[in-house]
Amino acid sequence: MESISRTPTEPRDYAALTGTFAALLGGAAISARGRERIPARELAPLSAATFALSKLIVHEKVESWMRRPFVEEGTQERRPRGRRLRYAVGELLTCTRCTGAWGALALTALRLHAPRTGQAVTTVLAASAGNDFLQSAFSALSARAQEADAGSGPPALRRAA
Repeated sequence: MESISRTPTEPRDYAALTGTFAALLGGAAISARGRERIPARELAPLSAATFALSKLIVHEKVESWMRRPFVEEGTQERRPRGRRLRYAVGELLTCTRCTGAWGALALTALRLHAPRTGQAVTTVLAASAGNDFLQSAFSALSARAQEADAGSGPPALRRAA
């Protein structure tokens, strides 16, 4: 990540994002008073759901409409657009960890304020994260098997060994 001196932003642009996040977090915390706590066993599904949501927003073509005002998407690289706050939001939308913090806040607030809806959304996104993991594992195993086959020589030599 570039330093502030090398981007068309100022510290107050990031302060605006931080202030917005803090206000939303504070609002969620205050409005959650008296509500049922989220059980510790839901932390793993919420984490997986946050991963899937941030990956969806930052990387997937289907969410390009959301990034378009803030992110320039070339064939090789995504770069924030514009300057100041627009640029800072573009940086946020190109970072899965950054977007993940906002997604975690949204999913947790949803879970606290509409428990059944929050659980349904979390379940769908957590299952998507599981699918992503399994797809990646399958691809890695397939690539490894192809490398092993390619490195073992012609079939006649393999039988002789």
